[in-house]
Amino acid sequence: MTLGESLSLARFCFRFRRRLESQPVHCRTAGSGVSDRRLGIRRDKHDLLEERGSVDSQLIATLRLALVSGVGPRTRQALLSRFGDSATVLAASLSELREVDGVGAKLAESIRRASEEVDVESQLAICREQNVRIVTDADDDYPRLLREIHDPPAVLFVRGGLQPSDAMSIAIVGTRHATHYGLRQAERLASGLSRAGLTIVSGLARGVDAAAHRGALEAGGRTLALLGSGVLNVYPPEHDEVARAVINNGALLSETPPMHPPKSGSFPQRNRLITGISLGVIVIEASMRSGALISARLAMEQGREVFALPGRVDSRASTGCHRLIRDGARLIESVDDVLEELGPLVEAAPTDTGQVVHHPAELKLNEQEQAVLSAIGSETPIIDEVIVLSRLPTQRVLATLSVLEMRRLVRRLPGNRVTRM
Repeated sequence: MTLGESLSLARFCFRFRRRLESQPVHCRTAGSGVSDRRLGIRRDKHDLLEERGSVDSQLIATLRLALVSGVGPRTRQALLSRFGDSATVLAASLSELREVDGVGAKLAESIRRASEEVDVESQLAICREQNVRIVTDADDDYPRLLREIHDPPAVLFVRGGLQPSDAMSIAIVGTRHATHYGLRQAERLASGLSRAGLTIVSGLARGVDAAAHRGALEAGGRTLALLGSGVLNVYPPEHDEVARAVINNGALLSETPPMHPPKSGSFPQRNRLITGISLGVIVIEASMRSGALISARLAMEQGREVFALPGRVDSRASTGCHRLIRDGARLIESVDDVLEELGPLVEAAPTDTGQVVHHPAELKLNEQEQAVLSAIGSETPIIDEVIVLSRLPTQRVLATLSVLEMRRLVRRLPGNRVTRM
């Protein structure tokens, strides 16, 4: 099967599954428990952790297993398939653990000793002190799209906040050595897609990644950065200012502990999260050896849309993009190209409030904009009718229509009429 055929099949299967399984997204803040230090009681730290309540006990077990060296997403899935939950895995005998595919004698011993050797308390203390949230795959606000991939992370460390609208997100990736053209296009697309209501996802790396985050921020949109290091150890360090802006307008996320240093092996693992948390991925300026092509392959395997922006035919920076296009990736030139392809994935998707939206930008409308859009309805009324139905002053309606046009929610027609897009 060619890459083009695989892309078509993946798109069909993903869309079919999304329509069958579309569910509201609910946000919840993970509980943190109350420290016994306030009561002046000294207790063994493991006893203290285990007795904070059933929810916290599961969090502790999940975190402890996730921090065992050698237990990656696939091994964890195999362990949970055998034992049911993290607490039962940690209580299993060596012989039982070794029955699990991929678990040898050394790893089984590490799991058995995790309760004594894995310092969960220090990680929890760091998270409390630095305002880092721990979101597990048992939490309601764990990203819904990540649940769909075959190797989702057990734990996400989060600086910032996740919102239901982040379920409508698009990843933008590309070379770290971007040309002026690549940087400009990344900012342009990120800015336009942000105004259309999509959350921009990238990896905070140099080049295209940073330009994508900046484009979203300049447009006043939301952006998520998936890191290959801990969320308190931003890499590269010169992006600390961008990282702070991302935290205020989205979130930094990582599956590694908060102070974890950047390691080469962490970044390919991080790439699966960038594509997994998104509806699709846009590749901008990638050579034939670029890591962005790994992201494109992962996106295809996850059933995500794959887009590629063409460059100059004599530019090495775009050879990977041109190859993706030849192999079936969608060639894009504008924001409309992306929205047209993503349309079926967001059409009639319910939100956590029960509101049905037909376009991601609808999630970010203020009361006045919602009133004008509702007045238009599914018809093609003249603007005077919209003014009457919205009960707003004429100048406000006209100004709001211009905003809705910019967000690609409405279109003006001949005869002073307007219609929803």
